[in-house]
Amino acid sequence: METINDGAFIPENEGYKKVERWNTKKTEKLAYHYKEALKLLGEDVEREGLVDTPIRVAKAVQFLTHGSSVDPAKIIQSAKFKEDYKQMVIVKDIEIYSMCEHHMIPFYGKAHVGYIPNGYITGLSKIARVVEAYARRLQIQERLTVQIRDCIEENLKPLGVAVVVEAGHMCMQMRGIQKQNSVTTTSAFTGIFLSQSKTREEFINLIGTKLH
Repeated sequence: METINDGAFIPENEGYKKVERWNTKKTEKLAYHYKEALKLLGEDVEREGLVDTPIRVAKAVQFLTHGSSVDPAKIIQSAKFKEDYKQMVIVKDIEIYSMCEHHMIPFYGKAHVGYIPNGYITGLSKIARVVEAYARRLQIQERLTVQIRDCIEENLKPLGVAVVVEAGHMCMQMRGIQKQNSVTTTSAFTGIFLSQSKTREEFINLIGTKLH
């Protein structure tokens, strides 16, 4: 038998098994309120399609906002290495799925992150994990962009950081102005990306985007 982190056992011949953990009390409370909300919307919460909806939504919303319980700084620090490399490092097209804090409706798109090391680098996957940690919260795109930049700046102390986020906002696409093809682009820079326009332009060219 093979032990996994929560003490459960999996027969060796079964291989990988996904284990989900939920705070039972929190999930039950959320499910109760979602059930009441459905009633207020005039739905029959006992019909087949909605019987399990409150508990599913309760679990889903916890996953969609779990980044609030993650410390992005620890992500960077867990894979911080000394390296004498002072050229641009870019991780682009990082998928983001977040929730607008104004309407709790999703916005989605991609983030492009670059930095120029000054003695330290981090694992490439850690950059994507930092983006994910900040995205999986009730957010606004402007804050998300700055938080990603500041986390890398504070924990690696590079020569400069560049972050560009491009996203479609369903609060604009589904309701309100209802402009389905609109894209919002935000950017945040530090250090050499601010002081040297050629470096900033190189980053923009390498990520293959335009600042709208």
